Amino acid sequence: MNHLPIYLDYNATTPCDPIVVEAMLPYFTGRFGNAASRDHFYGWQADDAVEEAREHLAGLIGAKADEIIFTAGATESVNMALKGLVANNVDNHIITCLTEHTAVLDTCAYLESQGCRITYLEVDSEGQISLEALEAAIEIDTRCISLMWANNETGAIHPVKEIANITQRHGLTFFCDATQAVGKIPVNVKEAGIDMMAYSAHKMYGPKGIGALYICQNGQNAKIPPYLHGGRHEKGLRSGTLNVPGIVGFGEAARLCKTGLAAEASRLERLRDRLEQALLNIPGVQLNVRSQRLPQVSNIRFSNINAEHLLLSLSQQLAISRGSACSSNVQKPSHVLKAMGLSESQSFSAVRISIGRFTTADEVGKAINILAEAVKKTTPNKEH
Repeated sequence: MNHLPIYLDYNATTPCDPIVVEAMLPYFTGRFGNAASRDHFYGWQADDAVEEAREHLAGLIGAKADEIIFTAGATESVNMALKGLVANNVDNHIITCLTEHTAVLDTCAYLESQGCRITYLEVDSEGQISLEALEAAIEIDTRCISLMWANNETGAIHPVKEIANITQRHGLTFFCDATQAVGKIPVNVKEAGIDMMAYSAHKMYGPKGIGALYICQNGQNAKIPPYLHGGRHEKGLRSGTLNVPGIVGFGEAARLCKTGLAAEASRLERLRDRLEQALLNIPGVQLNVRSQRLPQVSNIRFSNINAEHLLLSLSQQLAISRGSACSSNVQKPSHVLKAMGLSESQSFSAVRISIGRFTTADEVGKAINILAEAVKKTTPNKEH
């Protein structure tokens, strides 16, 4: 009997929790109403479900329910926020970072082509920015600082409260891509001082195709024009019929994450540490980030071994990635690892191992043995 590979790529996507699927199913059939149908029971039923989900999503991040705007995913939330912030003045200046997700970097590149000026902050070998360099980069026309909460490839966590202190002193908007952080570590937008924040269901055991944008109602820092026109849904910012089953699933996923957040983070950190300690006993294995990181992810390099070849050799046994699932299939150095100072050869030797809710101790033990054996059998390759 053939067995599926052990899944160790939770940062790319998480499996939908069966409890989430169960909550969604009625909204495909008996509760099929359009949430914008205000004149009958089916519409009211759908609208009630949407607002209940909105409450759960707000509760997970310490926000108010009416500060949550539903989108098709974090990438749309990023585009909606950044393009909206400079919509009325493309001469504005945005500060971001070289290690941001491509959703942010590609959006910034587009805005740059339209006349917006972008400053890309450098990072150190642990993926951390300099707060002094951040403040020094602020100019008179700076509109927004866009920095992620936690990196999708390395798990490195930015000092969001300190970043927010800087933005508040200068009266700037702090937009944060928290896609990898929400549901995995405590995230409170009010305590952190974040003005706008993106997150997504499929990174936290919900369905694909649904995300959210948090927009703080206090002050003027998070004012943006409509992103989509055609019905004035979602406070007029994003028109279109709401994905009620997806929203219900997103809300249920948020509820589940909030309930067991601390215990699950602790369990995953123990499993991750066990995995790392075992792999670091293999000659030539090194961690790319050690401190200030998410509890469930390891970015590891195997000296002089091509990671693509290594992963292909064990693809029937383990599902592990070289980095972001949003990158091109063409092999090229990780922009994140490159920004951290790794050479092209070192970058090509790196893999990301990310575990999650359904990862067991037995699976981690098997993964350790499989990886150790695969490394022994893989011929070193210094050319790429």
